[in-house]
Amino acid sequence: MRLLVPFAPDQPKTRLSPVLTPEERADFARVMCEDVLAAVRAVGHEPELLSTKPLDIDAPVTVDDRPLTDAVNAVLAATSEPVAVVMADLALATPGSLDRLLTMEGDVVLAPGRGGGTNAFVARHPEFRVDYHGASYLDHREAATAVGADVSVVDSHRLATDVDEPADLVEVLVHDDGRCRHWLREHGFRIERGNGRVNVTRVDG
Repeated sequence: MRLLVPFAPDQPKTRLSPVLTPEERADFARVMCEDVLAAVRAVGHEPELLSTKPLDIDAPVTVDDRPLTDAVNAVLAATSEPVAVVMADLALATPGSLDRLLTMEGDVVLAPGRGGGTNAFVARHPEFRVDYHGASYLDHREAATAVGADVSVVDSHRLATDVDEPADLVEVLVHDDGRCRHWLREHGFRIERGNGRVNVTRVDG
């Protein structure tokens, strides 16, 4: 199985700009990516980074600066073996959650994200292609059906949680026990409880 982790080092995580500087966003995005790579290796697979630019990182790197849909479809079209794609911002991903994804039966296995996206998938059907615009999870179910592929779905909070916005940092501080949580705490982020909700705040020092 060929396992890809897409990553865009240029201006990463712009929706975190209210709470992180550009340099911090780049650093935090890389920490998340490296944690995903480590989790993939822990289940016995060698990840390959699909990057929009050359990158010095401990993994093979394929550079493709096209939009994500085009870059992933190029790999699907050129690869005869099964292909898995796991997004680089799944800060809560663990070896256990990835093992469920990679071992689940099905021509196409989807791990939906919150809000209708697709955070990871396994494609064993040679004609399956992706489209990451809009509600891609629904689109990918339809795309699989259109080529006669059966679909399995991984119901996983850890794989459903991608970190895009400040509110998502709550999930990292609550559920992660690795480098991402440590990075946030080193940079002053703390859980704030009040009004029946859990929020994240940043403290000086």
